[in-house]
Amino acid sequence: MLCRTVGQLRGTGRGVVTCGQLLERGVVTCGQLLERGSGGKLFVDSFSSGGQRSTHTNSLKSHYDAVVIGAGHNGLVSAAYLQKAGLDVCVVERRHIIGGAAVTEEIIPGLLTAVVQSPLHQMLTVCCSALCFKFSRASYVLSLLRPQIVKDLQLKKYGLKVYLRDPSSYTPLATPGGRDGTARSLLLSRDHEKNKQQIAQFSHRDAQAFSDYEERMDRIVAAMDPLLDNPPFPLTAFSSASLWDKWNSLPSIIALLGAVKSLGPELTDFYEFMTAPAQKILDRWFESEPLKATLATDSVIGAMLTPDSPGSGYVLLHHVMGELEGIKGAWGYVEGGMGGVSQAIANCATDHGASIFCDRSVSHVLTRGERCEGVVLVDGTEIRSRVVLSNATPSVTFLDLVKSTTLPDHLTAQLKHLDFKSPVTKINVAVDRLPDFLADPNIHDNTVMPHHRCTIHINCEDSRLITDAYLQCQAGQMPTCPVIEMVIPSSLDPTLAPPGSHVVLLFTQYTPYTLAGDRPWDDTTRNQYADIVFDSIEKYAPGFKKSVIGQDILTPPDLEEIFGLTGGNIFHGAMSLDQLFLSRPIPALCNYRCPIRGLYLCGSGAHPGGGVMGSPGRLAAQTVLADYTKL
Repeated sequence: MLCRTVGQLRGTGRGVVTCGQLLERGVVTCGQLLERGSGGKLFVDSFSSGGQRSTHTNSLKSHYDAVVIGAGHNGLVSAAYLQKAGLDVCVVERRHIIGGAAVTEEIIPGLLTAVVQSPLHQMLTVCCSALCFKFSRASYVLSLLRPQIVKDLQLKKYGLKVYLRDPSSYTPLATPGGRDGTARSLLLSRDHEKNKQQIAQFSHRDAQAFSDYEERMDRIVAAMDPLLDNPPFPLTAFSSASLWDKWNSLPSIIALLGAVKSLGPELTDFYEFMTAPAQKILDRWFESEPLKATLATDSVIGAMLTPDSPGSGYVLLHHVMGELEGIKGAWGYVEGGMGGVSQAIANCATDHGASIFCDRSVSHVLTRGERCEGVVLVDGTEIRSRVVLSNATPSVTFLDLVKSTTLPDHLTAQLKHLDFKSPVTKINVAVDRLPDFLADPNIHDNTVMPHHRCTIHINCEDSRLITDAYLQCQAGQMPTCPVIEMVIPSSLDPTLAPPGSHVVLLFTQYTPYTLAGDRPWDDTTRNQYADIVFDSIEKYAPGFKKSVIGQDILTPPDLEEIFGLTGGNIFHGAMSLDQLFLSRPIPALCNYRCPIRGLYLCGSGAHPGGGVMGSPGRLAAQTVLADYTKL
C-alpha cells in the first residue's frame, strides 16, 4: 500500500513528494519530501511520464517528403493522412511523449522510493508500491473528434475506445434552493423526461423550454457541420486569386452556401449565437438558476470571456458540435486517458510507415528565399523536406520558428496582435475515495453514482459567480470563488487508478497569466490557488481535501511552458469572431498555407479551431496533397 499518512512515520507534519525533472525526462527517481505545514498527507506535486512514447525501428533520416512539427493530435492526423497517401513522413516532438495536450501521464509509476525529512531532519524511507494513476493532464473529455477521421484512420482498429457519459452534467447546490427551497442539485442527461423533472425543481417554464432549446441548437449545429470538414475560402478567392485557386475554393463556397440554406428560419438565431453574449441568449430562453449558469459555463470554457461578452455565444455552440457513436452532442472518456486518442492516430500513422521521434525539439524552419526546405533541430541536425507542417501555435510557428525577415512585415504585425489570453488553471488530483456530495450523498461507501460520471459544476448556482471570478482575474487576483468543472473519468474507466482510488480532473477559471504586483506563479502561489479550489469543493463534498493524495497544478504559464500553448490558451488562440473561419488565425493565412511555399499550419490555430477535433490536421494534409506536385 502507498503510505499516505506521513504522521504515522514521524509524528505530525505534511510532506510533499517533488519529483523534480522526472516529469519531463520520463525517469523515475527518488523524490524529496518537503515540509508544507500540517495535515499528515503525502502530496505528489509532479508527475512522471508513463504515457505514449511512439516506438518504431526507423532511425532519423536526413530527408523526408514531409516533416510535421509537433506530435499533438492534429499533427499526428496530418502525418497519418499524408503517409496513407504515399508520402514519406516524419514527426518530430520536443517532449518525451506524444500527444501534445491530448496526453496521458502517470503519477507514482512502478516502485517509487521517497526520502522523508522531519522537522528534526531525521531521514526516513517510504516505499510506495506499484500504484499507477493515469491522468489526462491537459484535455480531458472527447466529443469533437470528427467522425470522418475516426473512419478514415480506422481509429477503433488502432485502439481507440471511448466510454460514453450519461448523465452529462451535474450541478450541486451548496444550500437548498429551487421553487420550494428543497432542491439540492440539477442533473442533466439524454433522457428528456428526466431533464424536465430536474429543471422543474427550479422552473416549470424552463422545463418545457429546454427541449425546444436543445432542438434549436441541434439544427444550428447540423447546418454548420459541413463547415468543420471543409477549408475556409480566402477573401482573395473573389478578387486577386488565379482561376485555379478560385476553382479549388469552390467546395468551401458550396459548403458555406449549403450551411446558410440549411439554417433556413434558424439563420437569425445562428447570427445571434455568433455575435451576441451567451447570457443574452440564455436569458431569453430561461428564467432560472442554476440552469442558466450550468449552460453558461460552455460559453466561457478556455476563454477569457464572461457570458456577458459579445461572441461568447459561439463558444457555447462550439462545445455542442461534437458526436460520439452517432450520438450528437455526446461526450465521453477515452480509455486510458486522452493519450489514447493520440496513440491510436500514431498507431495508424506508423503502421503505414510514418516515423515519429520524441525528444527532438525544432530550432527553426529551414528556408531559402520564399521556399521551405525542412527543419533544423536544436542539436543542429538538419532534416530536409519538400513540405513542413507545423502543429505549433501560430505565434510559435511564424514568430519563433520562422526567421523574422521571411514573412512580410504586415503579416508579422497581425500575428503579434493575436489574442492568446487564457483564464485556465488545470489541477489533476489523485484521491483515495470518491467525493461524497452533500446534495446527493453516496448510497454505499466509495460506490460510483450517476453524478460521479459526468461533468460536475462547482460554484455554479448563479451566472453572476462566473462574472465575479472573471473580474477578479482581470485585476490580477486569484478568484475567491473559482469556476470549476470537475470530472472523474475513473468512475467509468477502471484502467486509470488503483482499486478504490480515483483520478479527479479540475478545469478551473479564472486565473491571470501574471498575478497582481508582478507576483510569479511559483510553488507558493500555485498551492495557494489549489487551496482555494479545494476549499470550494469542500463546501459541496466535505472530506474531499482529506482524500487528496497527489496533485498537479498547471497555471497558464505552466500550460505554455509544458505544452507550448502560447499564453496558456488551450485553443491555440481565442475562438472569437475575429479569429474564426476565414480569419483564423488571420485572413492571409486562413487556408493552412503561408507566403513561404511548402510551409503549412496544421494545428488548432487553423480553421476550424480548438478542441480535440482533428479537423485542422486533416484539412491541412488535404491542402498539402492538392499542392504537392506544384511544390
